[in-house]
Amino acid sequence: MADDELPSDSSLLVIIVDTNPNQRYITEDPKVLTNCLDAVIAFANSHLMQKTRNELAVIGCHFHKSEYLYPSPGKPLDVRQIDGQYELFTLVEKTIKMRLVNLIKSQPQEDKPGESLLAGAVAMALCFIAKYRRKAPPGLRMSSRILIVTGSSDTAAQYINYMNVFFTAQKQQVLIDVCSLDKHLSLLQQGCDITGGLYLKVPTLEGLLQYLLWVFLPEAAERSKLVLPGRGRVDYRAACFCHRDLLTIGYVCSVCLSVFCKFSPICTTCHTVFKIGGPLPIKSKKKKIKL
Repeated sequence: MADDELPSDSSLLVIIVDTNPNQRYITEDPKVLTNCLDAVIAFANSHLMQKTRNELAVIGCHFHKSEYLYPSPGKPLDVRQIDGQYELFTLVEKTIKMRLVNLIKSQPQEDKPGESLLAGAVAMALCFIAKYRRKAPPGLRMSSRILIVTGSSDTAAQYINYMNVFFTAQKQQVLIDVCSLDKHLSLLQQGCDITGGLYLKVPTLEGLLQYLLWVFLPEAAERSKLVLPGRGRVDYRAACFCHRDLLTIGYVCSVCLSVFCKFSPICTTCHTVFKIGGPLPIKSKKKKIKL
């Protein structure tokens, strides 16, 4: 067996939960967020239950900032066993819900909800994985992956940030999985294809926990032995740097490789000035001499 096919001793899972109130399923029924959060917590505890060395981190992504929901940056909560439940599972549930309430209360009331800062949350997850890898004992086989659970629409405004974190994750051998709760997300699907992760658009939110356990709970070494949803056709269109629209054909700067939908003599990214040649000379036709 190859090294990447060997079962790992430890698996680090970082879950990014999009809590933006601007998501369509939250605006229609705010109670659905509680049900989705319960499904994510049950999925996280299932990951911890697989192996004793498995590790977990949960990041809440809002429209104004992203922060860790678990583990808590400060002193962990004092949790006692409730109804025979494992103390760690109780700690995960109470810590995530408590810090999520603080995250929602910290949002500025005068500002309208904007787009979710998913690219920044992925960067935080990569930093957490790199920090944990440095602290891991030598010889420990550890797999790392990121799961994004979001119902926000796809936006090309963070295209550059997305590409930076996608290729960074590919270099660090970190899988990025995406569970879309509402719409098809072409940019995040690109990240799944680049890093070797899985992309799934959930047909119904009532079965969210079942889809999470079926598709995203197995590790990378186990997925090749299971029948999982295919990746399908990936939309690799680039977004222009001027209007953030997805393009099929555009203009590319030869210096910084910025993409534009319209021609400009000066690159707005690196300020390179291009020489524009004049029109091609037209050869004059020779007049025929009449005899």
